[in-house]
Amino acid sequence: MEKSIMNFHTRKWVKPEDLNPNQTLFGGRLLQWIDEEAALYTIIQLENTHIVTKFISEINFISAPKQGDIIEIGIMATEFGRSSLTLRCEVRNKMTRDPILTIEKLIFVNLDENGKPAPHGKTKVTFVKDRFEAE
Repeated sequence: MEKSIMNFHTRKWVKPEDLNPNQTLFGGRLLQWIDEEAALYTIIQLENTHIVTKFISEINFISAPKQGDIIEIGIMATEFGRSSLTLRCEVRNKMTRDPILTIEKLIFVNLDENGKPAPHGKTKVTFVKDRFEAE
């Protein structure tokens, strides 16, 4: 597969309701944001809204954002399987670029209308703008 780049599309502002008792970002909230961002990335790449999260590898928490921090979530496709898409994720502080979290492998599965794994026919990252220019 050709080399893909990390795309940082989503930014989140850490608000009081996102904090844990240590007054830092609750890890579960961050994982919710990551799963949603990775799912959206997969839906756009596979052009199918019927996908599921299959696997998330070890989560490496590097630093803890505090209230008021702006974070950004980066997603990169690393492998296209027959019915799956494997992604890598990095989260960093938007202002300082300090790393917050890495996940080496998130796997999403493409489903058919019956909820069963289905081939997606994709082999590389594509961009929506290029799909429209091809018409």
